[in-house]
Amino acid sequence: FCACLDYVKLDAKGDDGWDALAAKLRDDVVRVFYLSVGPALFGVISEKLNTTGLATDKSRIVVEKPLGHDLASAEALNAQLRGCFSEKQIYRIDHYLGKETVQNLMALRFANALFEPLWNAQHVDHVQITVSEHIGVGGRGGYYDKSGALRDMVQNHLMQLLCLTAMEPPAKFDPDAVRDEKLKVIRALEPVPLKDTVRGQYRAGSAGPSYVDEAENPDSKTESYVALKVNISNWRWAGTPINLRTGKRMRNRLSEITIAFRSVPHSIFPDMEDRPGNVLVIRLQPDEGITLRMTIKDPGPGGM
Repeated sequence: FCACLDYVKLDAKGDDGWDALAAKLRDDVVRVFYLSVGPALFGVISEKLNTTGLATDKSRIVVEKPLGHDLASAEALNAQLRGCFSEKQIYRIDHYLGKETVQNLMALRFANALFEPLWNAQHVDHVQITVSEHIGVGGRGGYYDKSGALRDMVQNHLMQLLCLTAMEPPAKFDPDAVRDEKLKVIRALEPVPLKDTVRGQYRAGSAGPSYVDEAENPDSKTESYVALKVNISNWRWAGTPINLRTGKRMRNRLSEITIAFRSVPHSIFPDMEDRPGNVLVIRLQPDEGITLRMTIKDPGPGGM
């Protein structure tokens, strides 16, 4: 495997190394430029690839979040990319979509008649989407302090999970059809009032120093934890809250989607009056899997 690899050092903003890179590349294959660099270099490198002739019709360019820090900067970056590559050559990716359990979400929903008829506000009490990390920001404090949990996790990873959980079945399993159904969910999101948001920072503890120490900014107000209660205004989900939460330095490393179904309308069992309904837990990491919690009778003369 190592014999298949080459390493070329170059100056992303200057001229050094680009000729050496061109000499290493073949002309008869598809070239994929995966920009695993700081977001500030996305546009610069794409223009360099274009002006040095490395961006051919067979080229692809792959960029990952964050794509800008607001609408204006995102539009400017897209314009920069489109000035060097055609739209079909540009891949804007979210690595969360590569997780096996995330890819299984559509199969779970749309390949099984068991769940889809119940996957709506009439039967679902609420939805929880949780991504908690045990680690702090560590050596990424300088970058993280300019983004925070909302930009780093919610507007990309959690939003993708929300869309896959809430979207309508697409007409076919096709990239554009799936994207269109996701977009309908985003357009149906109601603005989130401040009373339905929580922001926080972790303090020093047994797991390590505080956020402000790791970020080397004692006055930082950047959130390392954020929780939101969002509502989707459409026929499927109106009235069912969806709770999003993510944070660093949490007690456990955990990514999961919880579908909490409504309780039975009338219980004939006396000790079930205050018990919650069925719960479907989709664990993305660690210990990937799906758990369905059901109510049954205790053996013998016991309760439920």
